[in-house]
Amino acid sequence: MNDQFWKRKSLAEMSSDEWESLCDGCALCCMHKVEDDETGEVFYTDVACRLLDLKSCRCSDYANRTREVTECLSLSLDEPEAFQWLPATCAYRRLSEGRGLAAWHPLISGDPESVHVAGISMRDSAVSENETLEWSVLRKLGETSD
Repeated sequence: MNDQFWKRKSLAEMSSDEWESLCDGCALCCMHKVEDDETGEVFYTDVACRLLDLKSCRCSDYANRTREVTECLSLSLDEPEAFQWLPATCAYRRLSEGRGLAAWHPLISGDPESVHVAGISMRDSAVSENETLEWSVLRKLGETSD
């Protein structure tokens, strides 16, 4: 897709392929987050969802992610408040705020590795929740309380 559709279409006008191509593969949305109750500021941890492939920075079960991980964020224009949970670098958030894509975005650079080279992604920085005792215990407690 080299027609720069994001410049001439709103998010609502994009096809599903165009929408999906906006994901730069940074994996920040797959990190566990905490929100400051007083300020509303969102902080990203370095603990990744158990479905995240840490090497590719892509979901290992994208089609079933919201069934497998109930707290998985599925973006929708019907719920614009969800964009606040995305990092300021995210294409979805940037476009929803009237900003363009960053120079390192794969749709601009033509290189899917550019997000990693730019140091934006969580590649080599994240640990899976499956490998952390605290998150594993919390997940098991959540499963037993249903």
